[in-house]
Amino acid sequence: MKRLAILAAALALAAPAAAQTLRMGVGAQVTSVDPHYHNISPNSAFATTIFDTLLEMDARVRPMPALATAWRAVAADAWELELREGVRFHNGSAFTAEDVAFTVERVRNVPNSPGSYAAYLTGIRAIEVLGPHKLRVLTHGPEPLLPVNLAMIPMLDRETHQGATTEQFNSGQMAIGTGPYRLGSHAIGDRMELERNPAWFGAAPAWQRVTYRMITNDTSRTAALLAGDVDIIDQVPTSDIERLARDNRLRLSRADSLRLVYFFLDRSRSGANPFVTDNDGKPLERNPFEDIRVRHALSIAVDRQVLVQRVMEGAARPTQQFMPPGAFGHMPELEPPPPADIETAKRLLAEAGFPQGFRLTLHGPNDRYPNDSRIVQAVAQMWSRIGVRTQVEVAPYASFVTRASRQEFAAFLVSWGSSTGEPLAGLRAVLGTWNRERGIGAVNRARYSNSAFDTLLAEASQELDDGKREATLRRATQLAMQDVAMIPTHLQVNIWAMRRGFQHEARTDERSRPQDVRPAAP
Repeated sequence: MKRLAILAAALALAAPAAAQTLRMGVGAQVTSVDPHYHNISPNSAFATTIFDTLLEMDARVRPMPALATAWRAVAADAWELELREGVRFHNGSAFTAEDVAFTVERVRNVPNSPGSYAAYLTGIRAIEVLGPHKLRVLTHGPEPLLPVNLAMIPMLDRETHQGATTEQFNSGQMAIGTGPYRLGSHAIGDRMELERNPAWFGAAPAWQRVTYRMITNDTSRTAALLAGDVDIIDQVPTSDIERLARDNRLRLSRADSLRLVYFFLDRSRSGANPFVTDNDGKPLERNPFEDIRVRHALSIAVDRQVLVQRVMEGAARPTQQFMPPGAFGHMPELEPPPPADIETAKRLLAEAGFPQGFRLTLHGPNDRYPNDSRIVQAVAQMWSRIGVRTQVEVAPYASFVTRASRQEFAAFLVSWGSSTGEPLAGLRAVLGTWNRERGIGAVNRARYSNSAFDTLLAEASQELDDGKREATLRRATQLAMQDVAMIPTHLQVNIWAMRRGFQHEARTDERSRPQDVRPAAP
């Protein structure tokens, strides 16, 4: 009986793809179906199955036509876009330029958004509808990144979605796009059932049906693949990479990532924080993270090489900046990251008035990034070595990120994954001074603020010359890193594993999409 079960599992793994169905197992939860509610990678990736954008980014983060077929700058403060004709939403409503104008306005006004997509639209002053399939985007000045920023915004229908709430999207009632799939039955945080949209304007996806399961436990995700319960998984646990690579029933795909993992230190208050105390457990009267010496001490106490080799098991790149080597805005002079310097860290703490250190609670998710809870534990031990006695509290990402967005924590682990291939949007969203009306600092959950940094970002956002813009972004990065605005640790490597009957195009932006999976060639 046992031999039969083993044989059945082996046959399930080796069998070619079921003719019309793809079963995906992803490692992060989709927290909302509203494509404008929360700007986090799992939501953005899933949104591409139901909704389209004006431009699409390919697997190497290069813009391609989608709902817009052509775009060009017609003045220093204006772009014109030609829209694809004949496109219809899932309910039959025609896609027009009016829908673009409506979508841009909605993005800026989503109630209670914990991470707005408005950061991509800060340069837009107005939209002029020139015809059913032509529009002009007016900007506050030169806006060289307008096309790639528009690639981040899923389009909605003015007629259908006027007044639609996030709750209506999550119920499925308003989950109506122009994308390659329609939403069927679903349970937020568990699974989504998708049906192919036969009227989609693009090349037909390979699958009639897709089951998009969220399996956030690493062991369970790998087990589901090995048992044949799913056909492909993302976020392959680092401890399983070598084993799965040797299994001739499986294949792996991988791509260097633009996702930066980093620690944030609270700058939202100058007084006491319940998660920072003296060594007797009494709250400190002042926020120690306002002192750059404390921030610098915590940064140089982190051994990034150890994190990459021992915790990430080599499936990452150590870093102390925003972008990876070879990317726009990368700073070669910050490579390689220096080794940990325990003695200097202790001296800096003493100079800052903490010769005996202090106590700290470090927060993080336990189901969002590869080895996230292990990373938090490792850094807590590194900080404890310099006298900052650090305990750890981790939680599922959905609850963790809600609290982090309310500035409840003192220090915490988060990340940013660039979907535009350049650092401006990320620097503006993560470190720009928080301003809800302007859409800046949308995920600046530590409320870092530096007016000189903001000025450099404003200059870069209007610089049409790529070389000059990159130089300005490098100066902004240098300033932020010198100010220890964040504590970068590493850049991820994206790894997927799948059954032999499937092939997958790995994406630099780490998005896991059914559109990128096809039956393997015989």
